[in-house]
Amino acid sequence: MDLNLRKAILNNISENNAEQLEATIVDAVQSGEEKMLPGLGVLFELIWQQATDEEKDHMIDILEEGIKNAT
Repeated sequence: MDLNLRKAILNNISENNAEQLEATIVDAVQSGEEKMLPGLGVLFELIWQQATDEEKDHMIDILEEGIKNAT
């Protein structure tokens, strides 16, 4: 069976509005379930692809700080 996880995730959220997208992200993060990681990865990929270089630098700074605080 050929399963394209990225396509399936995008199909599942294609009709979502901003509020629903936020709820999806919050739920995935709060649940802490490993099965949610691929979906978050696809969402991050979309954000990254649309971001300017300045926004990408800012995200990396936030990520770096988050990693420092998590360890």
